[in-house]
Amino acid sequence: MAYKIVTETCTVCGACEFECPNAAIRFKKGAYVIDPKLCTECDGDKPRCAAVCPVADTCVPAA
Repeated sequence: MAYKIVTETCTVCGACEFECPNAAIRFKKGAYVIDPKLCTECDGDKPRCAAVCPVADTCVPAA
């Protein structure tokens, strides 16, 4: 399952984009989005985007 960014709580800081090892995160039309085809959850307990995000529960598993 891929991750997604909750745009309502995202501060558009850009930390997640530079942390993603798969270049799955892009800035589009004023918001960051995660391409689910490229997201591999970083093969760890907590994906890098979620680990560096300054706002809790902004990078979350996609439903």
